[in-house]
Amino acid sequence: MSTGSPIGEVLGLPTASVTPAQAVEHFGGFIGTFFGMDVRASSAATRAAFDWTPTGPTLLDDIRAGAYTAE
Repeated sequence: MSTGSPIGEVLGLPTASVTPAQAVEHFGGFIGTFFGMDVRASSAATRAAFDWTPTGPTLLDDIRAGAYTAE
């Protein structure tokens, strides 16, 4: 499942996986290249800098629960 799937489910919108080349074709050069990148993020630096340990749900769990809808 892509990370966009829970957002699409909550909003009732279809989602689709596309290749990086398809992203560039659809969105154009700069933003399509950005959307096509496989960028991973980590909270390791924040955890270390602030001695932080997350205790709540993950972002995707929050989205699935409807935490970001306007209802």
